[in-house]
Amino acid sequence: MDTLLPSEIVELARKVIAENAQAGRTVAVAESCTGGLVAAALTEVAGSSAVLDRGFVTYSNAAKHELLGVSEDVIDTFGAVSVAVAWSMAQGALRHSNADVAVAITGVAGPDGGSDNKPVGTVVFARAERGEDPQAVNAEMKFFETAKTRGEVRRQATICALELLLP
Repeated sequence: MDTLLPSEIVELARKVIAENAQAGRTVAVAESCTGGLVAAALTEVAGSSAVLDRGFVTYSNAAKHELLGVSEDVIDTFGAVSVAVAWSMAQGALRHSNADVAVAITGVAGPDGGSDNKPVGTVVFARAERGEDPQAVNAEMKFFETAKTRGEVRRQATICALELLLP
């Protein structure tokens, strides 16, 4: 076996590593629902140590607060799966790393945990760049309605996060 992950994810990770290396940029990831899959994809690529500064797997709300500095008030007010929390995670990943770019992912992979407002398949992404106005962070909530399983939600979220890491 050449890789543990699906080839489409590994190929995208190769592109992320190559293009960021060419641009002289390093990256960090702050993951919740993907549980480290984005960092795993990046580390499948030889030479990734020149680009990946670090990854944070902050699955619990306590980890989001302790490792990334996400305010407990923000989590309580907006919920862990929110633009506000993803934005805070991306900012925290930059603050607690040497990376030039950070991407954060938080969502509801299922099969349980969804609500009317945030059904299973809801994932929020945020991207932040060092030196950029913190208010300019790109954050977006997506709903992967075609994802029928937990694995599919996580696969689609991993692909989206990798795409956000492209220069």
